Amino acid sequence: MDKPTVLIVDDEPVNLSLLTELLRADYRVRAASSGRHALKAAASSPFPDLILLDVMMPEIDGYSVLKTLRARPDTRDIPVIFLTALSDAVDEERGLECGANDYITKPIKPAVLRARVRTQLDVKRARDFLQNKNDYLEAEIARRMLDHEIAQQVGIRALAHLAETRDPETGNHILRTQVYVRLLAEKLGDHPRFASQLTPANIELLTKSAPLHDIGKVGIPDAILLKPGPLTEDEWQIMKTHARLGFDAIERAEADVGTPGSLSHPGQGDRPLAP
Repeated sequence: MDKPTVLIVDDEPVNLSLLTELLRADYRVRAASSGRHALKAAASSPFPDLILLDVMMPEIDGYSVLKTLRARPDTRDIPVIFLTALSDAVDEERGLECGANDYITKPIKPAVLRARVRTQLDVKRARDFLQNKNDYLEAEIARRMLDHEIAQQVGIRALAHLAETRDPETGNHILRTQVYVRLLAEKLGDHPRFASQLTPANIELLTKSAPLHDIGKVGIPDAILLKPGPLTEDEWQIMKTHARLGFDAIERAEADVGTPGSLSHPGQGDRPLAP
């Protein structure tokens, strides 16, 4: 396992040598003799896991360096311990308010330095572990949601194609229907009566579900569905029930698996959007 990297920032060469000697047995130590060099070093490999930052430096003092570090996405999470000869409580409070993780006064006590460095690195290691775990869980959730969506779309298309075997349509019928549904829903989404239900998410759901519009045809008798000539009035009334047959089938299926009715009742409004 690689040693953690500690960046030491101090304009006094003696202090840099002392701090390096105290820490190099346990850590990979980098050194910077000014605030400008510190900002460059903090953003270059090997990236520091911790920064020991002197407060009183010429040109750019420690407070300004810390402010810049916290403002940059690539360095804002690096723990920083202020090193200073200032022992006033006000100075310590200012350092902590600026975003420092800890504050060590000079002259440096080796045992205190090692303990504070170790503590901050332990905290960072724990935080990084939790962040990595969280990133993994978010990626896993996204993957499973994608798998679920793909499975749902495969199921929808399978049912649609099954319905087509009873009453073959032209090859682009499903795609045309989806386009019509999206255009109509987007247009109605601007109407006060439908705006609460026709949200972008529900419009997307309606569009994806559009291929299911004819699955109820499997419940229509062949004598009517496949009749070559015009339908009688009674036959036409039976034919029109295919929309309700499909809706009822989806609603029963959702009840069987305990879903909230996302396909048959998008938005869960007062009235269903399906027929």
